[in-house]
Amino acid sequence: MTSEHGRIEYDSMGPVELPAGVLYGPQTQRAVNNFTIHPQPMPWEFIVTVILIKQAAAEANMELGLLDQERGKQIVISCEQLTKGELRDQFPVSVYQTGSGTSTNMNVNEVISSMAKAKGVKVSPNDHVNLGQSSNDVIPAAVHIATAIEVRKALIPATQKLADSIRSKAAEYSEVIKTGRTHLMDALPIRVQAEFEAWALQIEESSARLQDSFDRLTRLPLGGTAIGSGVNCHPDFAATAITYINEATGIRFAKARSLYKGISSMDTALEVSSHLKTLAMSLMKIANDLRWMNSGPLSGIGEIVLPALQPGSSIMPAKVNPVIPEAVAMAAAQVAGYDLAVTFATQSGNFQLNTMLPLIAANLLASIELLTNSCYSLAEKVFDGLVVKNDRCLAALEKNPILVTALNPEIGYLRAAELAKIAVAENRTILDVALEHTDLSREKLENLLDPKKMADGGNS
Repeated sequence: MTSEHGRIEYDSMGPVELPAGVLYGPQTQRAVNNFTIHPQPMPWEFIVTVILIKQAAAEANMELGLLDQERGKQIVISCEQLTKGELRDQFPVSVYQTGSGTSTNMNVNEVISSMAKAKGVKVSPNDHVNLGQSSNDVIPAAVHIATAIEVRKALIPATQKLADSIRSKAAEYSEVIKTGRTHLMDALPIRVQAEFEAWALQIEESSARLQDSFDRLTRLPLGGTAIGSGVNCHPDFAATAITYINEATGIRFAKARSLYKGISSMDTALEVSSHLKTLAMSLMKIANDLRWMNSGPLSGIGEIVLPALQPGSSIMPAKVNPVIPEAVAMAAAQVAGYDLAVTFATQSGNFQLNTMLPLIAANLLASIELLTNSCYSLAEKVFDGLVVKNDRCLAALEKNPILVTALNPEIGYLRAAELAKIAVAENRTILDVALEHTDLSREKLENLLDPKKMADGGNS
């Protein structure tokens, strides 16, 4: 029954009133009515992945002779149209829904079914679009596929861009030596290049960790249907459908070693989330180092100058703040929060099914997006325009009392400590104090106290 105000459709529980013009059906509408905790819909990247699974399933079922060509081809055409993104508003189901993600699975099934019906082909959302599948294997598979796609397509290139930008800036200032710091206190000299290289390696190692997880991330529980036993699924369905998924994504997915494990456990999702958190904490460390080094310009460390992007105060006209590192630090904190939620979510469920799948999917994809954009922001808006103030680095280095460490083998730790105290108290260099209070020659002292030699571990 249809009117200008809406229509009535039926599912296994009875009639449901739907708004006029929507492509989804009664199960989606029930979800819209029931799940009102928060309006945040499932990420579009995740919806596209579920659509991809439906397309691959239709192609596999046609190949296996389980689905007639007319219905199968119309499902494929509908999926191809949906992935263009023009009908995003037809997927309104909240993240905070049934823990299996059944409402999202049925939302996709119903929209595809309606699109086929509009072309004159009668397609059932359950019997045809969902043929050989269950929400319980489709949604965990979609978590893995969507995460793998976004990590490989977006995040890994972003980490490489950031590492390259850091190394490029390091090479530009390869001869600059500055005061190192431990406990926020002056320490031995360090090359700016060495400090920056440590940052670049942090980023690359995080990228490597993510790539190491792909052997597990690319294993899919398709074919397991409800609990992993594969009821109502052709024995060749999973392998055939995954072949089509591989062709569409360019990523080599495979059937899970245990479909029971693939449906009941989201350990791999937690592994990836932990690697995302590790990258986030690396970004936060780099962002905070940059903030300290940029501090000032007069009363702070002032070793570097970050690009001036916007006024820093509504009342102090001369103030310019390190806004990008601050924004990145907040994004990193949010990723850590998402990871904590994923931690709880991955142990939630009993026996054969995890029941926080939508939250896991949403948080993983949100973390990937935040980290991707953070890497590009640091690369393009910070490192590409960063300036190292060599004069400031040198001035601080010359009066660094920790240079006395190089004299330990000559005069002993305790005597060196006495010289350092004198240098600090009298605001003098270690070289001047050592010339006055030791028998070592100027030539030897200058050689021992050479910051370049110390920065290179005494091997210059």
